[in-house]
Amino acid sequence: MARKKREIAEINAGSMADIAFLLLIFFLVTTTMDIDKGLNRKLPPIDEEQTEQDNKIKKKNIFEVVVNANNDLLVEQEYMELTELREAAMNFIDNNGDGSCEECQGFNDPTSSDNPGKAIISVSSDRGTSYKTYVTVTNELIAAYNDLREGLSQRKFGKSVADLTEEQRDFIADVYPQIISEAEPVQIGG
Repeated sequence: MARKKREIAEINAGSMADIAFLLLIFFLVTTTMDIDKGLNRKLPPIDEEQTEQDNKIKKKNIFEVVVNANNDLLVEQEYMELTELREAAMNFIDNNGDGSCEECQGFNDPTSSDNPGKAIISVSSDRGTSYKTYVTVTNELIAAYNDLREGLSQRKFGKSVADLTEEQRDFIADVYPQIISEAEPVQIGG
């Protein structure tokens, strides 16, 4: 007896291309692409009338904040905890060392900043600094400005900065202009 060879069963692949195409379309439509936004920063406008004489900055008007590779905070050449940074920045900005700021309530320390318009906060970081620490430090510095502005708004107008008119907000921003200089990361140590 001769046996009949079994035929190998074939898989109908006619619709495989259609299925692959439908899966491709499905994943293209349902997949989202996250785009890194980075940090939003508004650069100050260029002042054409600024003279060369205005570019000379006194060392006492610069508040130096350095973050090393170990995420340690060095403020004015002294170690500081992150929780103390906001208050130290507020005291520096609001100092009113030359007495020219009528709205300031600082200590009038002659060795600290002259007034909020001349107070510059300089932030330097190491290439090894964690992103989280860098963002936290800059947030604390910006919060110092926001707290000063909110306090002035409450004293002067009796309401929050968010509730002020555009003209009133401009007045607050003129009293406490946010001047933060961010240096390019370098290898500081750690």
